[in-house]
Amino acid sequence: MLTSPSNALHSTPHFWPIRRSRLLLRPRNFPRFHSGGGNFCSLSLLSARSGPSRFRIRALAGPEASEDGGLAFPNHVSVKIPFGNREILVETGLMGRQASSAVTVTDGETIVYTSVCLADVPSEPSDFLPLYVHYQERFSAVGRTSGGFFKREGRTKDHEVLICRLIDRPLRPTMPKGFYNETQILSWVLSYDGLHAPDALAVTSAGIAVALSEVPNSKAVAGVRVGLIGGEFIVNPTVKEMEESQLDLFLAGTDSAILTIEGYSNFLPEEMLVKAVKVGQDAVQATCTAIEALAKKYGKPKMVDAIRLPPPELYKHVKELAGEELSKALQIKSKIARRKAITSLEEKVLTILTEKGYVIDEAAFGTTEAQPELLEDEDEDEEVVPEGEVDQGDVHIRPIPRKPIPLLFSEVDVKLVFKEVSSKLLRRRIVEGGKRSDGRTPDGIRPINSRCGLLPRAHGSSLFTRGETQALAVVTLGDKQMAQRIDNLEGSDEYKRFYLQYTFPPSSVGEVGRIGAPGRREIGHGTLAERALETILPGDDDFPYTIRVESTILESNGSSSMASVCGGCLALQDAGVPVKCSVAGIAMGMVWDTEEFGGDGSPLILSDITGAEDASGDMDFKVAGNEDGVTAFQMDIKVGGITLDIMEKALIQAKAGRRHILAEMAKCSPPPMLSLSKYAPLIHIMKVHPSKVYSLIGSGGKKVKSIIEESGVEAIDMQDDGTVKIMANDIASLERAKAIISGLTMVPAVGDIYRNCEIKSMAPYGAFVEIAPGREGLCHVSELSAEWLAKPEDAYNIGDRIDVKLIEVNEKGQLRLSVRALLPESESDKDSQKQPPTGGDSTKSSPRKYVNPSLKDRAATTGASGDELVWKKKDVGRASGGDKPMKSNSSGNEEDRGSLVNGEATIS
Repeated sequence: MLTSPSNALHSTPHFWPIRRSRLLLRPRNFPRFHSGGGNFCSLSLLSARSGPSRFRIRALAGPEASEDGGLAFPNHVSVKIPFGNREILVETGLMGRQASSAVTVTDGETIVYTSVCLADVPSEPSDFLPLYVHYQERFSAVGRTSGGFFKREGRTKDHEVLICRLIDRPLRPTMPKGFYNETQILSWVLSYDGLHAPDALAVTSAGIAVALSEVPNSKAVAGVRVGLIGGEFIVNPTVKEMEESQLDLFLAGTDSAILTIEGYSNFLPEEMLVKAVKVGQDAVQATCTAIEALAKKYGKPKMVDAIRLPPPELYKHVKELAGEELSKALQIKSKIARRKAITSLEEKVLTILTEKGYVIDEAAFGTTEAQPELLEDEDEDEEVVPEGEVDQGDVHIRPIPRKPIPLLFSEVDVKLVFKEVSSKLLRRRIVEGGKRSDGRTPDGIRPINSRCGLLPRAHGSSLFTRGETQALAVVTLGDKQMAQRIDNLEGSDEYKRFYLQYTFPPSSVGEVGRIGAPGRREIGHGTLAERALETILPGDDDFPYTIRVESTILESNGSSSMASVCGGCLALQDAGVPVKCSVAGIAMGMVWDTEEFGGDGSPLILSDITGAEDASGDMDFKVAGNEDGVTAFQMDIKVGGITLDIMEKALIQAKAGRRHILAEMAKCSPPPMLSLSKYAPLIHIMKVHPSKVYSLIGSGGKKVKSIIEESGVEAIDMQDDGTVKIMANDIASLERAKAIISGLTMVPAVGDIYRNCEIKSMAPYGAFVEIAPGREGLCHVSELSAEWLAKPEDAYNIGDRIDVKLIEVNEKGQLRLSVRALLPESESDKDSQKQPPTGGDSTKSSPRKYVNPSLKDRAATTGASGDELVWKKKDVGRASGGDKPMKSNSSGNEEDRGSLVNGEATIS
């Protein structure tokens, strides 16, 4: 929902003086609900059909009776109306009967309740409709409570704000100008089945509630979702079906026009997007036709008598006073200078029309100005006194010619008219002259400049400037602990590994304002930019980082959300994120009725609109994507709706604009680094056997904590499927953690060879050798040498390093190692093999002469250095020399043991 300026509405109700010049009643000319323009018949025709019908009314035949004989719900109405490829149940008159209207809409087992209430007294007139929308998802709808400390539903969550905006945007264009009664729409999700999403249902529910209420809107509104599954467009797909969809399109409109669209896709071509909109529009038409028929039969009378407009003659006076100067001010290219000039001119007009008064010519005085009554009413039989004579009994005033009295208007009316006059002059300049305020043609793009690497300590940064709009984008990389947790009806265990946060400070428009929590506009713009960039990001397996993008608007003159898309894309590349391609965004505008301003009557599409063109225009259509397809889009309409042909034309013109912007982004100087920052953390992914995950975690997490302390890494994240993510600030600690985990989770196989292993301890019957960090095996004294040994100390000491081969794994998982198995076969070996097996009582064997071979001698025998370390080379999460970061995998399971290279095991 859009928020009104702080000074636009007052908390104290204002009572209006009734003036004929300001009160316009239009019960005849004001548009009413009608059922034409759709593909479905009216309610009366559908109810008269024989056989099955997609639209059925199940109104109660008579009033319901309570047990005591009284009337329970005499106005209860239950109706089924089409909703895409199925029907929804609409009920009214059962709950919320004191509201202007209240409806309950059911889709499957998902139930949304919506109420509409109006203030009895109109607020002070302004250029902003006092419409307030609140949407809330009750956790009781899924049988649980909030995951926080306080179990009451708290402040509105981000996704609830987005649905508030979806409800608000299509309803505003249907509201008449001059309606100032505060209107509040409350929408609650009372039940959710996990299958039928409540967002499109909430928009349709709000459209039904407004249609049944006293709000004098012109058309019924409905909303649907369109998905692309298996090459086929599906209207209102289920939550499970949307998981496989390549398109998420929300569309709202009336039975004859499109009011708003929003969503994202996987580089969907413009032609496919137009087809999807057509499918959604057909579904909306069917639903709106049914809603209008329902409102015609059960709706309340509309409050058309509450519409108040400025006096018609005020438009003429404002044009005469400021028309010429206002046209010149609108041609000033600089936004600040233009705003100051227009504000100064507005103050002059206000002073004249609200304080001094607007004085008309003497000749036109008698016909256009109403004369105030200066004298009391005279009696019918009062004597007429000749001019110049005074009767002694009564006091008379000599008749003199009356002077014209200045016309005074209210300040609010003057401001409303001044804004509308400015808007029309701006449109006329664009249509007639073919030039906009900054001198561009309708399809022209403002100058673009971009830079990367501004912030040396940030992981990635960029500054994107387009005209007088500038966005600073900063990227931060981290692990799962930095991910954003989502607590909604779907569950509280979901995490977002990528999120974009948009900030719009008042300084960006040269104003002084309050800094606080993000508003609904900031949340909406940030989500749109986030969806535009999400499609180009690599998968979690390829780039296992949590990515945060901050977009701060430093200057704003239109299309700051699309500047966030462009700046965010460059910052991602500067942070070394291997994005699939570059994307850009552009905002399109429109002048709907060009015939009024000297055109041929066909709508005029504008590319890369500024703030003034957004405020005074009829459309704000944001499109993001690459040269071939669209990733995100959002359209707001200020007129009664647009056709499919106009949307297609705007999409084609937006595609040409995106290609130009992408070409300018390629000229970025300095360019993106395309490699991981030295200040970014390193993340290494390895796979272990799922059964080994618990042994790595340990009781109460003691084991994993000890690994973190011993290795010096930042964090270790383990998943049930055996995926282990290690985050570190340096390679040394990362490698140490890898070695420890590999040793604890490795599955040894008979025949594996382990080099440079340390002897950890001695026993009379053999030596315990550490083949991997934390993993030891026994090398029996008979396997320590080809010669007979009385005790292990005769050949080795604790701390010596030897090469061993795994020759046995018993039922308990204990390892039996051998040095002799690696020695070349000789006669002495054959002789030693004839000796009786040596057990723990080795002293009973006959003594033999033993020559202790040095490590150097063994190296000469085996062809390898005694302290040889065989490493399997892996790419770690940081690329060097300009290479992009690569994912590193290590496997400790039986199928792919990361510790083996050509049959030899790697240890540290």
